[in-house]
Amino acid sequence: MGRRLLQPGGPGFSVSRFFTAVLSTLGCGVVTVLALGLVTGAGGWSNPRPLSSLSVQDPRLVVLKSKRVLYLFDHDRLVRTYPVDLGFAAAGQKFRAGDGRTPEGNFRIVTKNASSPYHRFLGINYPGEESIKWGLQQGLISGGQAISLLQAIAADQRPDWDTPLGGGIGIHGHREGMDWTAGCIALSDQHVEELFEVLRIGDPVEILP
Repeated sequence: MGRRLLQPGGPGFSVSRFFTAVLSTLGCGVVTVLALGLVTGAGGWSNPRPLSSLSVQDPRLVVLKSKRVLYLFDHDRLVRTYPVDLGFAAAGQKFRAGDGRTPEGNFRIVTKNASSPYHRFLGINYPGEESIKWGLQQGLISGGQAISLLQAIAADQRPDWDTPLGGGIGIHGHREGMDWTAGCIALSDQHVEELFEVLRIGDPVEILP
């Protein structure tokens, strides 16, 4: 039987004991991000110092689509929280070009463009395995295309962005405070500048519903 959690407002309840029980019951990783969101809210984290003054040795990103938030971690240490815009039809997995969805899954940074029309651009290796499998089943891509795409993913390289599954998805500037992109993740220009300085080719990006 699982551990019984203290109920808010019940006998012996305290905030610290409650979250200790949550984390010990469910584990770390994604649950940690969710717990942080419950404690602080999407805009609850302050950014007190310029990111350039911090040492980030092992950067990774976690995007929580439901909260429109991007978390920058240095390994397991939360460094920054940024508000973001998503695709114009953000909910759900991205499967094809033009659907307006922001993809979900585990990706890598595969391109960096400091001269992007969107101020800075950090491309990720979408399409992912789920989208490739769907596209093959639907006849949108050939077996040869599927193999080529999967090989690029396995090698952490940029896949073909010109198939019916779409491509050119990444993290860029020009945030507007509403979902408007074709599937990308938009930050303010200042925030994407910070990320552009820290992130490297090959760094992980996890996008959650």
